[in-house]
Amino acid sequence: MADSVYKIIELVGTSTESWEKAAVAAIELASKSLRDLRIAEISELDIQLENGKIHAYRAKVKLSFKYEGS
Repeated sequence: MADSVYKIIELVGTSTESWEKAAVAAIELASKSLRDLRIAEISELDIQLENGKIHAYRAKVKLSFKYEGS
């Protein structure tokens, strides 16, 4: 088996409904332009407030994918 190298990026997904949907939004968008996604790690969850009420759920997601350098 050949050695592999993986790159990790960090994205923030948002949703007005839940943290889960916020994470899914980040992963789905990343999967449109990145190949071979391997691992998703939720590193932070927070809530955006507006006038003292929940405006959006935010999930900071670390995604790893196989690095294919030239």
